[in-house]
Formats: sequence, structure tokens, C-alpha cells
Amino acid sequence: MRVLTCIVFIFLSVRVCGQEVADTIRSKQLDEVEVKGIRLFDLERLPDSRGTNLWAGRKNELINIQSLNANIAEKTGRQIFAKVPGVFVYDMDGSGNQMNISTRGLDPHRGWEFNIRRNGAITNSDMYGYPASHYSIPMEAVDRIELVRGTGSLQYGAQFGGMLNYITKMPDSTKTVSIENITSMGSYGLLSTYLSASGKVGKFQYLTYYTKRVSDGYRDHGKTDYDAQSFLLTYSPTTRLKFTADLSRSNYVYQMPGPLTDEMFQNNPRQSTRSRNYFNPEIYVPSFRMDWSLGAKTTISWLTSAVLGYRNSVMFDKPANVPDAIDPITNQFAPRQVDIDNFNSYTTELRILHHYNLLNLESTVVGGIQLFNNDLHRKQQGKGTTGTDFDLTVREPNFGRDMHLKSKNVALFVENKFQLLSGLSVTSGARFEVGESVMSGAIIYYDPGSVPNIIKHKFPLLGISAQYLLKRGNSFYAGWSQSYRPVIFKDMVPTSVYEKIDKNLEDAFGYNLEAGFRGNVKSLRWDIGLFQLQYNKRMGAQAMYDEHGEFYLYRTNIGNSMTRGAEVFVEYGTRLLKDISLSVFTSTSLFQGKYTAGALRSGNVNMDIAGNKIESVPNVITRNGLNLHRKKVSISFLYSYVGKNYADPLNTETPSSTGAVGIVPAYGLVDINSTFLILDQITLRINFNNVTNKQYFTKRPAFYPGPGVWSSDGRSLVVSIGFRI
Repeated sequence: MRVLTCIVFIFLSVRVCGQEVADTIRSKQLDEVEVKGIRLFDLERLPDSRGTNLWAGRKNELINIQSLNANIAEKTGRQIFAKVPGVFVYDMDGSGNQMNISTRGLDPHRGWEFNIRRNGAITNSDMYGYPASHYSIPMEAVDRIELVRGTGSLQYGAQFGGMLNYITKMPDSTKTVSIENITSMGSYGLLSTYLSASGKVGKFQYLTYYTKRVSDGYRDHGKTDYDAQSFLLTYSPTTRLKFTADLSRSNYVYQMPGPLTDEMFQNNPRQSTRSRNYFNPEIYVPSFRMDWSLGAKTTISWLTSAVLGYRNSVMFDKPANVPDAIDPITNQFAPRQVDIDNFNSYTTELRILHHYNLLNLESTVVGGIQLFNNDLHRKQQGKGTTGTDFDLTVREPNFGRDMHLKSKNVALFVENKFQLLSGLSVTSGARFEVGESVMSGAIIYYDPGSVPNIIKHKFPLLGISAQYLLKRGNSFYAGWSQSYRPVIFKDMVPTSVYEKIDKNLEDAFGYNLEAGFRGNVKSLRWDIGLFQLQYNKRMGAQAMYDEHGEFYLYRTNIGNSMTRGAEVFVEYGTRLLKDISLSVFTSTSLFQGKYTAGALRSGNVNMDIAGNKIESVPNVITRNGLNLHRKKVSISFLYSYVGKNYADPLNTETPSSTGAVGIVPAYGLVDINSTFLILDQITLRINFNNVTNKQYFTKRPAFYPGPGVWSSDGRSLVVSIGFRI
């Protein structure tokens, strides 16, 4: 209840005096009707504009989740994003707990290079302190996913990755009460259930869901206990005006099996090095939205939302080659470390989109203002218990680090699509951000006077895109847009007494450049493009010596990088027999990611990293599939391949004794998924994942959940049955 009382909504009172805005065309709002079936194609493109969003000339994807042959229960990223070229999937934290993805060579950790949203409401925990999204949406609740690449940075937020928006299912407007249930069972103790109810009563529509998932995990001591809830209510007093209130929560406890060394992984990838480590994010996302159509040409939206909750962990936080064993003297385990982040992030965003005539053609302008007010309270290095269960109790009153990072930010943006010819449009825009992050608090091993820090944000961001439409909807598109990534909490906090923080840290800054050709001819669909991503002032640590010759680490901006590549999606569908259809596709990206300048600490010296490959950027990511459809049956075969890559900017070849650095080997995976529609109300899904039981890992993390090798799941089977009445 304490969390709920913290919710602050901004209400907009609208009074319309006299007659409504006169329009030559009167619009009538129609109730949604769901047509159930199996699609031949489940990847689409976003329109030029919709609501208060302008997407013309941008690289984008629209994934229809409910028609996918994919492991929805465990949110298997390589299957859900199979047709989006270049998606790097970081598999490391349990059965469907989190979606860790990136594109164009960016860092995939909890998607923190994306502006991540749920029905338009931001779910990143703290954009200016900890931009990871700890909120975990159940994929059974998702209707579609909107992905706008980095050139969406002007409208949605300055992230290099762009915008990722999970759109949930909407209420069933044809009934007073409609019930949906999806139950899944699978390998390694997986049991999951999703239950929702929705309907329409007068001018109100509602949807609520509850989901629960438990799993023993592929690895020893890798259990998951997850639950999530949501309640959405809409009120439409007129056909032009709609209010939506939404409150959702996600929570899970994940027993983390710990990192492995390379030798451990080779001997038994399912073994664990930790049995007492736990991770627990509990996140609430409340939102209130107004959508107002002033007429056929103008739409206004106002969305106020928050991210409230905790990121908790209790861990024996040591390298993989240090065992967590009972001390023969005390006959107890060592005390664990307790870390608690408390998120209080608030956002309000007002947007307006207007269509107007220019040179007898319809052009479009969108603009808005976005305000952030965040307070991240971080308590770390608490002395925990010597027990083995999930317990956040601390044995001493003070934490080793007890700090606040308070951020305020204002962003103004405007973009205008100029329709120059019937098929040619150019969209130019700008975003201006200004704000600051203030760090305060105590670090027991650090000089109190050196702790406070202020990082100011002040960025004018520019962008331009264009598209040229040919016949049959084919088009050329191109775009350039600037981005930045703010200095975040971990960049400002010294990890030990031997580390100092640059008081003049600067936000990372750069741009996305893209161009492509997309379209369709009969049963052939494609989107083929090139991109370049410039990422300047990356963060890192360098070796330094003080005036007395004493060594220390200096955390500062260490260099620049550039990633170039090609993104290729091609899909062909045809009818083999009277009632059998076939589609085949390839979704492939080629990468060339290198540091163009910089120096990084290696031992007690600094090494030049110019020309080195960027960590976690393989040369190729390709996913290729074949789909067979017959009436109400669909079977899919997917082959995914990810090339080898380095774990650190120094491009260390030989794995270290802890497994923290070294080559991440290439791997290829085979998945077979099928869907059967039974009666019209019942759906059966069978997911056969990693058919060849490939033992692999996707990344050697540098920090959470612990440096070393984290095994990904081997062969598994998941069976789901769902009904809707």
C-alpha cells in the first residue's frame, strides 16, 4: 500500500464550450474485433504515423506476438526476435526472467541501451542512474512489439538503441466478461499459468491478469519463482476522448547458480558454484493516459507514469574459482553481501501530432515535452547472514555504500515530415535535453569530501530522415540521428579505495546512420539496409599514479568506437498444395565494430585499444527459418548462429583463470516450434528448444551477475495450452 500511495497522477480537465470542432469528415469509433487464425507473415512495418507517433523514413519492426511460433512462456529472445536482423540475445539469468537484448553492437544488459516501454510508459528503472529495465512483462500478455531503431532517439529518448515498446492485449469489447488462460509445462520443472479477464461495460473497458511461473532451472541451484499482475481501465466519454489508467507489477526471486571457469564449463555446464545467491526485482509501473482527437487532423496524448520498487540481491560475491564453503573454524558459511536499490522514477510526457497541407500535399508535425524526476537510493555492501535462503537481513546497521542519485531532466522535441512529392518525404527534427544528476551519501572506504558529484546534461540533438515510395508499397529510406547516454550511477561510484572517479566525466555521445530498401513483390518481402553507429566518450578505467608514485584506478572517458554493418531480412511465402503454405526467411546482420581511439588499463599500465574489436560484437548474427502452415496447424524450424566475439576491449584471447575474459565461442542452435488451433477457442503450442543440446554461453559479464561463464539452457521441451471464452 505504501507504494500505491506514492503514485502521483496528473489530471487534465477538458471543457468544450458549445459545438465540437467542425470537420467535414465525422469519425466514429468502432469496437475492436479479434479475428483468430495463423498468419503466414508475423513481421510487419509501422505506418508513417499513428496516434501521436511519427515513424516515416525509419528502420522499424512490428512483431505480432500472438501469431508467433515461439517459446512465449520462457520469453526465448532468439525466437521472439528471430526476424529482426542483428538482435544480440544475452541468455544468463534463468527461465524467462528478463529480456536482455541489443542491436547494432550495443550492450545487451537488461536492454539498457533501449528506451523500453509498456503501452508507451517507460519501464527503464532510472534513465539517469540505472537505465536497465528490471520490470519483467509476461509475454502471454503481449499482443505486439514495436521496435524503432536508433533514429527514434529524437521522439522517444536519446538512447543509442532506439525505442522498444511492448503493447499488451486490449480488453475484449464484444463481451461483458471474457476469460483467457494459458498454462505451460516443460523441462527442468517449468510450470506456468496466465489468467486474464476483460470486457466492456458501457463506456468503460477493463483488463486484468495474473501470472505465475516456477522453474528449477537448467543449472543446479537455478530456481525461479515469478509472478506478475496488472489492471487496466479505460473510459471513453466521447468517441474523441479516452482516458486509460494502468497499474502493473512484476516480481521474481531467482536463485543464481554463479559463474563458472572455462574448465568447469567444459566438465559440466549445468553445475553451480553458488547455492546462496539470490536476485529479486519487485517493480510497479503505474500510468495514466489521455488520448484526445481534436478532429481528423490533430491528436493529443498525455502520459504520466512511474517506476517504483526495488532491486534486491544477497550474494557471496567472489570470482568463480573461489568456493563458497563452510569455514572449519566457525562451522558456518561466510556472511553474504546485501545490495538494495530503491527506485522512485517519475515521467510525464505531452505529445501533439498535426497533419496539414503544404503544396497541396499532406505533411505532418509532431512535438512534445518530457519531464523526468528520479531518486535512486542505493544501499550496497551490507553485511548479510551466513544462511542459505533468500534473506535480506543485515547484521550491522550501516551499509558500506549508502547513496542517493537524484536526477531532473526536461526534454523538448519536434519533428516535421515534409511531403515534397507524392512519393517523396523528408522528416527533420530536433530534441533538446537539459538536466542534472546529483550524487550524495556515504562510502565507508572513501573520503567523504570526494563522494558528492554533479553531472549536468545539456544536449541539442538533431536528426533527419527520408523515404521514397515506389509502386506496391516498396520504398527507399535513410536517416541520421544523434544520441547520447548519460553518466550512470555505477560510473560515478568508486569500487574500492584504490579507485578514483573523474569529476569531469562526460556523457557518451554519437549518432546512428542508416539507409535501406524495403518492400514486397507478390509473396516476397524484404528489408535490406546498411548502418553506422558512432559511440564517443565510452566509460572505462585507466591506470594512474599519484604524486607519491602510488598506483590507483581512474574511472573516466576512455575512447570512441564505431560499428558498421548490414541488416538483411528476406522472406518468401508460397502455396505448395491446395491447403499447405510454406514460408522461408533469413534475418542476418554483418558487423564491423572497432574502437577508433582510446586507452584502457591492463595490469598497472594503459594499453592503446584503437583498432581493437568492441566486446560482445560478433562478425555475424544470422537466424534462418522455415514455416509450414496447413489450415489450423503451423510448424516452424529455426536455425540461429552467432559468431565468436571478445569479452573485453583488450581483445584477450586466452580465458583467464576466473573465466572473466577470453573468447566467447561461436554457436549454432536449432529450434522446432508448432501451433495447433483446436475448436477456435483452444490453442496448443509445442516448443522444442535447442534440439541438438548445444552447450554454449553468450557473454562473459564484467559485473552483475558475476564475472565468468554463465551457461545457457540446453535441450528443453515446453507444452502450452490456452483457451479463451
